[in-house]
Amino acid sequence: MSQPNPDLFDQENRALLSARDAYSHETGDAQLYRDALGELISCYGRLLRETRRLIRRSDREEFEMNQLNSRLHELASELEYRATHDSLTGTLNRAAVIEAANKMLNEKSLALIVLDIDFFKQVNDSFGHLVGDEVICGVVKAVAQCLPSTGVLGRVGGEEFTVLLTDGDYTDAFNVAEQMRAAIASHNFSLPAPRQITASFGVSWTAAGADFSLLYGLADEALYKAKHSGRNCVIRADQSAYNTL
Repeated sequence: MSQPNPDLFDQENRALLSARDAYSHETGDAQLYRDALGELISCYGRLLRETRRLIRRSDREEFEMNQLNSRLHELASELEYRATHDSLTGTLNRAAVIEAANKMLNEKSLALIVLDIDFFKQVNDSFGHLVGDEVICGVVKAVAQCLPSTGVLGRVGGEEFTVLLTDGDYTDAFNVAEQMRAAIASHNFSLPAPRQITASFGVSWTAAGADFSLLYGLADEALYKAKHSGRNCVIRADQSAYNTL
């Protein structure tokens, strides 16, 4: 049969009982009082040391726990960021763009700009994929300079991007796209050999409550027309056949 663990403060309890016993003898011997007081002093000193040690340990564990909690929050934020952002450009990824667009469409009208870098395969073939990555980042930088404060930019494919705009009408969205087109065409990409980088744009617009896939399909059709109209241009989607737009 296992023995019960001894009381952590057994020594202090015995000293306290001894002191009480000495205190109850009104005519007790002086040495009895001195011994009881000495034992109390010794135990009190031990209690102080143990208390300080426990406080230091508690403070250290609390500090370590706070650090751990902080790190867990950082990791959670980092994981969330990686799940919603493109690793190369830092813009939203395709899934995050679709989610953001659907949320916007629940309450607001939405303009969608789809852009694609012209002849990007030739850039990769001529200069390599590292330079191609630099071109993609340069396009993002140029587009971001023209992006309204409420606009959302995302990378939805290798060299394809989307811009979500909730402020303004169809004409405003077309003008923003034209500014982005000009910014890309004039941007210095510092390529190994002289070559102009341009992009083609398609623009669509819808009132609140419409379907994002329809909105994207219209913008993509406009982008296709821009690619077959000489590239480096902005084409508005033909939305006359759609009652919801």
